[in-house]
Amino acid sequence: MKPVSPPAEKAAILGARPGWRFLIDSPWHFLALGLGTGLSPLAPGTAGSLPGLALGLALAQLPLAAALPALALVFAIGVAAASRAGAALGVHDHGAIVIDEIFGMALVVVLAPPALPGLGASALAFVFFRAFDILKPWPVSLADRRVGGGLGVMLDDGLAALYAIAALHLAALAF
Repeated sequence: MKPVSPPAEKAAILGARPGWRFLIDSPWHFLALGLGTGLSPLAPGTAGSLPGLALGLALAQLPLAAALPALALVFAIGVAAASRAGAALGVHDHGAIVIDEIFGMALVVVLAPPALPGLGASALAFVFFRAFDILKPWPVSLADRRVGGGLGVMLDDGLAALYAIAALHLAALAF
């Protein structure tokens, strides 16, 4: 029988993909890995943005005064979850950690202009968010490089979301 190493003790070798065992080892890992979407072998950030889209659509039904505190709570939980999962994985912003994409995508949907309703607007919000998250224009890139831990993981996607929100508002003006 093989000895089982403690899951929090580098459950994945630096840069390796964590598996289902890591996901279910801790509620923090489960949240950080986006309920399992971060385990996607292809584009885990894009896969992680999908539950963010669903969360954003649900929160957008609430008054803004209720949706924003809910998003602040997601951010705070994301900081804690990303910190713990990153420490266990040995990589502070491992690609499987997608709670930041969930938060960023939900923020974009909640703050999207009402002039762009419907499925097309959701698709546009998704594309803009993913583009700014991948391209990391300044200061997104600065936050990505200089802010460590769970706060850095969450902050760069929050900033990418602000770019996507601005792009959506410009698109609404164009239509």
